[in-house]
Amino acid sequence: MSTSIADQPESKTGERSWLVALKNLLDRPLTSYHLVLGATGLLMVLGLLMVLSASSVLSYKVNHGNQYAIFYRQLIWVGVGLPMAYVASRMTARHFRMLAYLALLGSVFLLVLTYTGLGKNVNGNTNWLSLGGPLQIQPSEFAKLALVMWCADLYARKQKLLTQWKHLLVPMVPVCGLVIALIVGQRDLGTALVLMAVMIGMIWVVGAPTRLFVTTMVVVGSIAAYFVTTAQHRMDRVESFMNPFADPSGVGWQAYHAFYALSTGGWWGVGIGNSRQKWGNLPEAHTDFIFAVIGEELGLIGSLTVLALFLTLAYAGVRIATRTTEPFIRYCAAGITIWIMAQTLVNLGAVIGLLPIVGIPLPLLSYGGSALLPTLIAIGMLLSFAKAEPGAQAALKEHRRPLFGWMSSWRTSGPHENTRER
Repeated sequence: MSTSIADQPESKTGERSWLVALKNLLDRPLTSYHLVLGATGLLMVLGLLMVLSASSVLSYKVNHGNQYAIFYRQLIWVGVGLPMAYVASRMTARHFRMLAYLALLGSVFLLVLTYTGLGKNVNGNTNWLSLGGPLQIQPSEFAKLALVMWCADLYARKQKLLTQWKHLLVPMVPVCGLVIALIVGQRDLGTALVLMAVMIGMIWVVGAPTRLFVTTMVVVGSIAAYFVTTAQHRMDRVESFMNPFADPSGVGWQAYHAFYALSTGGWWGVGIGNSRQKWGNLPEAHTDFIFAVIGEELGLIGSLTVLALFLTLAYAGVRIATRTTEPFIRYCAAGITIWIMAQTLVNLGAVIGLLPIVGIPLPLLSYGGSALLPTLIAIGMLLSFAKAEPGAQAALKEHRRPLFGWMSSWRTSGPHENTRER
């Protein structure tokens, strides 16, 4: 005996209506575009707010009483990055493919320059390039985007040959290995781990056989383990990760105070600007450990909101990659998503104690122009790819039509028509 919708319980009918509405919303052509734009915008606004809060004490101490100095610098980087993201969003896949090799060669050149007199040591890592005066950049951050673009273009060119394992690995693995080796030589294992994740992820995205994929993971994992075990400061971090409270006044200082910040936040936090750990107890509060300050000031609700925004961005990236028919867009969108999410997981894992501390920023939230600029360009690329989804261009034209239609009608029948009537 069949049951009509009217005969079903009201709760089930409401639940199905909600699911249907959600499905219809997600099926819209511009859903990916709006998700990327909305999640990125909210993360950037929150990032500026938290950089201001987390850096105010340090700015006041270092910059002769100016508590806004670091925030102003971050605001400048945002002002530079947003136009770059906009330009990227207006470009097409053909433009990105034309720039892929140039971006890779340029990033490798900048990485090599860090081994010269232009290289600058910061916190034990010679991964900064001094360009004169206060201007410094971190080439390894730009290498992430360049490597994703180059790998996507390479695999798009080899689309018909990817059933052969040698075309999956050559020249992709040797080139990625060179970039990773240059970064490891700077003593920056954290960024190297993110690039290793990108390399493995790209091999998985193009459909490598399970045996080849697992073998690559084992080899890369063994190399990473070797670099960890052969450096005492990295082994100290691993031991601190295993027991962060064994030496809270020494190696475990940063992890201990990050845990304390998160634990005192409660459900709703102590309020924006009221963090206690930013008063010198938590090193790198406005960069690598900004999530600890978020947890302290905004509480569990604020922390979960940040996670939800990153998950939304990840969903949008996967959606763009799976809905396109163009190989380059598929591989590039997937690579960007893997890069941003891998870096997010490594950073959050270190802050909450699930991974050892490796010292990499949280995308779109942490202070730093070198990390922010390539991330914003990558976001602009995702927006460009989202506009290439089926039906997206028609939807964009439809959204513009009312405005231009009103302007056209006003020009032709507005004041001129009234004049004729008189």
